[in-house]
Amino acid sequence: MANLVAIVGRPNVGKSTLFNRLTNSRQAIVSDEAGTTRDRQYGKCEWCGREFSVVDTGGWVENSDDVFEEEIRKQVLVATDEADLILFLVDVKNGVTDLDSDVATILRKTKLPVMLVANKADNNDDQYYAAEFYQLGLGEPICISAATGSGTGDLLDIIVSKLKNEKADGFSTSIPRFAVVGRPNVGKSSLINAFIGENRNIVTDIAGTTRDSIYTKYDKFGFDFYLVDTAGIRRKNKVSEDLEFYSVMRSIRAIENSDVCILMVDATRGIEAQDMNIFHLIQKNSKSLVVVVNKWDLVEDKSPIAIATMENAIRERMAPFTDFPIIYASALTKQRIFKVLETAKEVFLHRRQRIGTSKLNEIMLPLVEAYPPPSIKGKYIKIKYCAQVPDTQIPTFVFYANLPQYIKENYRRFLENKIRDNWDLSGTPINVFVRQK
Repeated sequence: MANLVAIVGRPNVGKSTLFNRLTNSRQAIVSDEAGTTRDRQYGKCEWCGREFSVVDTGGWVENSDDVFEEEIRKQVLVATDEADLILFLVDVKNGVTDLDSDVATILRKTKLPVMLVANKADNNDDQYYAAEFYQLGLGEPICISAATGSGTGDLLDIIVSKLKNEKADGFSTSIPRFAVVGRPNVGKSSLINAFIGENRNIVTDIAGTTRDSIYTKYDKFGFDFYLVDTAGIRRKNKVSEDLEFYSVMRSIRAIENSDVCILMVDATRGIEAQDMNIFHLIQKNSKSLVVVVNKWDLVEDKSPIAIATMENAIRERMAPFTDFPIIYASALTKQRIFKVLETAKEVFLHRRQRIGTSKLNEIMLPLVEAYPPPSIKGKYIKIKYCAQVPDTQIPTFVFYANLPQYIKENYRRFLENKIRDNWDLSGTPINVFVRQK
């Protein structure tokens, strides 16, 4: 289970620039204007063989100091509640501000490790100015320049040394872990309560290695499964949370700790931007997916045309990954909730599916011969052999070719589609690699 690192700080200190640097991406929009980051950004960082998640806690809208102060307090409280380590970013050029002091006051009270990071230290002279941040009472400031990358390697070394080692989970890997995820008010709690019922048959509660993460094992409808804690299971926290940010932090936790994600979409509102954010989290973490269109009892037009229209809209938004089941259900009336569990269990088994090498070659090689990769610079690419890699998180296939570097993404997608056409891997992502013969 990956650790979660949150970047906090007042507006315009370079949180998004640092986020892009750590995740090796250009996901977060960077601008000199304060309050540019409206959506929370989430990404993965890998350093020295360790992987952890990074959250950029942007998201201020108005340009009023009062709003800033209130928002920053919420952001920091939510971050300290959910993360494993906090990076408190300050700006060497501007020195200590009142907002910095306010944030430091909150962070001094937390039991989490907090790293004080002095950004925009572009040269040696700037590093001398960082000394004034000692007054915040959070230890020695680590000088970096997120824009140029200076000092970020040392910063990553310290982050990795402070993060807990991921221990063995202590629960059976043969029993599926389901996470019910979705944006606020979509009916997650209702579905979880419908799964559990009043007479809860709880077999075990196992505390996960991640902070306070609880796996509750159920034996319902003849299924054994762990329900990974999400919105409805853990008690409501003391934080007067910013709902959207809080749900994203929770979703990250729940998704990372699951095998199959049950993504809930509101039938009355269709698929929205935040549903897509959560879908991207599921994809980034290579988790299997079941989409549940909840509140189906409230939809008046249930004709086949209306169902087909909604299904097409969902698959188009989530393309190119379109091979996943969609279930129309109602947590309130318990319509098709048994089907949701049944489908999630099937998808979990697809995730564990192993295909024999001889069978794979028998079916795939004639298809490759009929539709070979296009030749490049007069060179013909020949795929001679393929196999499934054992003991991987998701089904992973390797095709061995004479010139793997010339095989493009669209041909890799063709191979994936042909595998899906011949074996039922619905709901689970798969990896296709081409290697030197």
